[in-house]
Amino acid sequence: MYVLNSALAQDIVNRTMKIIPFNVNVMDANGTILASGDPSRIGELHAGALLALAKKLTVEVDAATAKNLHGARPGVNLPLTINGKLCGAIGLSGAPERVRQFGELVRLTAEMILEQASLSNELQRDTRYREALLLNLIKSDRGAQAGLEAWALRLGVDLRRTQMVFLLELDDGDLPTDLALAEIQRIQSSVLARQPAALTATLGPRDMLILDAYDASGVKRTDEALRERRLQGVAALLREECRHAFRLTMGIALPGIDSVAISYQSAATTARVGRQRDPQRRVLSYYELALPVLLSELGRGWQAQQLRLPMLQLQARDKNGMVLRRTLDAWFAHDGHPAATAAALHIHRNTLDYRLRRIGAVTGLDLARTEDRILLYVAALLQP
Repeated sequence: MYVLNSALAQDIVNRTMKIIPFNVNVMDANGTILASGDPSRIGELHAGALLALAKKLTVEVDAATAKNLHGARPGVNLPLTINGKLCGAIGLSGAPERVRQFGELVRLTAEMILEQASLSNELQRDTRYREALLLNLIKSDRGAQAGLEAWALRLGVDLRRTQMVFLLELDDGDLPTDLALAEIQRIQSSVLARQPAALTATLGPRDMLILDAYDASGVKRTDEALRERRLQGVAALLREECRHAFRLTMGIALPGIDSVAISYQSAATTARVGRQRDPQRRVLSYYELALPVLLSELGRGWQAQQLRLPMLQLQARDKNGMVLRRTLDAWFAHDGHPAATAAALHIHRNTLDYRLRRIGAVTGLDLARTEDRILLYVAALLQP
C-alpha cells in the first residue's frame, strides 16, 4: 500500500485549493488528517474519510448527518487510489450541493500528484540501486559475484556485454569540497537524464564513474573506432554539462562481471600516469597509454630500483639542463627514427648521433640492441 506523508499531502492541499474556493483535507489510509487548509484540524480523525475508506466510495456528509458524526463537518469525501490500491482520502468542506461538482476534479488532481510522486520515488530508488551496484562491481569481490549478477539482472544490466568505465575528475583545486561534491552530483543527474541506460556513481567529492557497455564486433578496427566514438561522445557531453575544468579517462573494455573492476583500475592508473606525462591533457584513454599503465606496477621493490638505474645514471651525468633526457624522450617518441627526432629537437643529425652515443656511454647500454633499448624505455617510463 502506498503511504502518504504529510509533505506530499500538504502539496496536494496547496495545489487543489488554488483551483477551488473550498477548504481541502487530505487523510491517510487510517482516516487521520495529514494536511488541511485549516491547520487546526491536522492530526484529527476524519469521520467522513473513514466512511469513504470503508466503503471505497464517495461519501457526502450534509449538515444533519454531521451532527451524528463526532467532529464531522459537512462536505464530500473521496477515496484516493494509486496503482489500484487504496492509500487515503480527500475531503472538500462545504455543503455537498455546493462542493459536489469539484469532487472528481480534486480527486483526479490528487491522484495525479500521487502517481508522479510514486514514479519519482521509483526512479530515485532505481538510481540508488544502480549506483550501489556499480560501487560493488568495482570492488572485485569474487565471493559476491553471484549476488551481483542477480542484482544486475533485476536492474536490466547485461554484464555479458563489453563493459568500460569512464572516470571523471574535477580538476579545479580552488573549488571547496562541498561545492565540488554538489557539482559532481549535478553532473551525475545530467548524465542520467541524457543517458538513462548508463550506470553512474559518485566516488568522492571530486570523482564520478560512468559505466558504459556495447556489443563488440570482434573486428579490431571496428571495436577501436567504437571505443573512440564512445570516449569522444562522453567527453562532448561533459563539456556541455561541467562548469569546471575536468579530466576524463576511459579504462580498458572487457566483457564479463570481472571486467568492471579491471576497467576501473585501468582508468584510475591511466589517469595517474597521464597526469605525470602530460598534466594539460584532459581526455585520456587506456589504449593510448597501455604500455606505461601496464608497466607502472613495476615501480616497487628492488626490481624497480634496478629498472630505474639507467635513468638515474643519466640524470646524474646530464648536467646541461637534462639535454640527454629530452633527447632520449624525443627519440622514443619518434620510434627511433633519426631524421624525425632531429627535426623535433631542431638539431643536426650529427648532434643527435653524438647525444645517443653519449647516452649509451653513460648508461652502459647499447641502443642498437633491442633488449637494451627496451630496458632504457622502461627506465624512462618509471623515472619521469
